[in-house]
Amino acid sequence: MALLADYHTHTKYSRHHHGKGTVEDNVRAAYERGLRQVAITDHGFNQKLYGVRRTDIPNVKKDIEEAKERYPIDVLLGVEANLISSRGDIDILEEDMDKLDILLCGFHRLVKSTSKKEQFGFVLKNIFCNIFHHTSKKQIEKNTNAYINAMRKYDIDIITHLNHVCKVNVEKVARVAKETNTLIELNGKRLGMSDEEILTCYNLGCKFVVDSDAHSPSRVGDCHLGLSAILRLRIPDSAVVNYNELPTFKKEKRKKRS
Repeated sequence: MALLADYHTHTKYSRHHHGKGTVEDNVRAAYERGLRQVAITDHGFNQKLYGVRRTDIPNVKKDIEEAKERYPIDVLLGVEANLISSRGDIDILEEDMDKLDILLCGFHRLVKSTSKKEQFGFVLKNIFCNIFHHTSKKQIEKNTNAYINAMRKYDIDIITHLNHVCKVNVEKVARVAKETNTLIELNGKRLGMSDEEILTCYNLGCKFVVDSDAHSPSRVGDCHLGLSAILRLRIPDSAVVNYNELPTFKKEKRKKRS
């Protein structure tokens, strides 16, 4: 069993020191850890403090190309987009997609929503629910539908840290993840799902990806939390797309069909 890729890493382009290293730092770390592929996936544009600027995307791309010349490893350009409304909107435009190799999406604090109603009723409501450790059935249903709509509206490759802060009905989300070929991340820093929920995803036929969510180069490739869950629950290697082989993401599949 070999982990060949890490598809969730942040750099200094995640602003205000949220990401600690350069693109080259992350690429070097991935290469030194024996990975064959790594993605640079800084926070989405509506993250008020930490989001990458749209104007920086060409610079990220340039840094990636320069790093690829120095290290024999494949490097993907991505973004960890934000789920910003109960309707399943995310902070990615159609023209953004042409620039990206991979699209991650998750719920985060301090994001700008689509309206004041959504800001208070979706973003802030989930933050308060998390603080007080209680999410109503109505809010869980709203969150669940947000993820489902997002997966059906956008070519999301990976759902990050599912059920962290923004609580959902995991079974319903997993069914649509299977339907839309969206990967469920087992995050190297936090697991929002219980063992039972992870097994529900597996039993419904979902595929997993094990990522670090590294915010510093020293954490790139450090996926022990997700790996431990896979081993503990005896989930076979074939259910984890970055074990032993490299996956094909949605943009690449479209290119092959055209």
